[in-house]
Amino acid sequence: MRHIVRPRFLIQWIRQSSDQCSVLPAAQSLSSQSSRYDALLVVSFGGPDGRDDVLPFLENVLRGRNVPRERMLEVAEHYYHFDGKSPINDQNRALIAALEKELAAHGPHLPIYWGNRNWHPLLPDTLRQMANDGVRHTLAFFTSAYSSYSGCRQYRENIAAAQAEVGPTAPAVDKLRAFFNHPGFIEPMIDRLSGAIESIPSDRRDEALLVFTAHSIPIAMAAGCRYEMQLREASKLVASGAGRQTWDLVYQSRSGPPQQAWLEPDICDYIRGAHAANPSVKDIVVVPIGFISDHLEVLYDLDTEGKALCNELGINMVRAGTVGTHPRFVQMIRELIVERMGDSPNRPALGSLGPSHDVCAADCCLYTPGRPKSND
Repeated sequence: MRHIVRPRFLIQWIRQSSDQCSVLPAAQSLSSQSSRYDALLVVSFGGPDGRDDVLPFLENVLRGRNVPRERMLEVAEHYYHFDGKSPINDQNRALIAALEKELAAHGPHLPIYWGNRNWHPLLPDTLRQMANDGVRHTLAFFTSAYSSYSGCRQYRENIAAAQAEVGPTAPAVDKLRAFFNHPGFIEPMIDRLSGAIESIPSDRRDEALLVFTAHSIPIAMAAGCRYEMQLREASKLVASGAGRQTWDLVYQSRSGPPQQAWLEPDICDYIRGAHAANPSVKDIVVVPIGFISDHLEVLYDLDTEGKALCNELGINMVRAGTVGTHPRFVQMIRELIVERMGDSPNRPALGSLGPSHDVCAADCCLYTPGRPKSND
């Protein structure tokens, strides 16, 4: 039977019946082979859909954080540069549409729901819709490849808060593992990097600088997770796959108060330093390894600010694409679903760090501002 859910929350799909499962708190338990999931929840950050949404959206993002209002208004201008519309929502819709087709062709046949942390469709509304639709036990795909407080633990806290708001009918939620070193993430990024390198004249390719970028986070947050380690592993795998052994990892998009230490160097500081060290540098390839789609931080911080700085310095900046809806990436999401549904011993991972865990430990990615934690 075909079931149509309001477009705000989901794309229409074929539903499956499900066994009754109890609501889980923030921590989650491993499923047995006999357990059945009856949905997939795509969990993301969210973004404004127009100029009137920008300030309310940023107030949601920054609630409880010590970020000066001047900085919030400065970031708002980044959104106004694109008429107040973040591309992340349309990109999530495109990813869900591609995943629909993948699941329709290869299974499993699960309805796909979508809920955000900071803007509509918000997680409490989505979980309420899921409960009304009879969903009892759902898998969750986070649109973040790495382990950190903001990219994993905070989403789990958001889900737990949404479950509490919905009440005892809210579905149990089990997240899929982090995928920073999954072949389905690394291989598409190798394709993206190779294409970017090929756009540089052949006689200059070997001398082009290669730099990977990711969203900066507070050093105190980085101390409590494996974010940096995982970023370096993914960067190494992608660079090696494209035949490059020399590269750097830098950061972008910091938003905290100036007195708070964040991961560095910033991409623009790196570009200035590279030019000062070698004024003859002609090309730089920038790979946003920390992002899975070309959303605002990529379009503004790299394609606008970074590109303008490179033009000023006479450097040809080439920006590699993100995975987006690359067919191999979409296939990877299905593989992660199948792996978790069957408790599969086949857990693909490249490099030396191995596959990530399914269930996060109680102290995984803990973060208290200004109070660094040891690595988990």
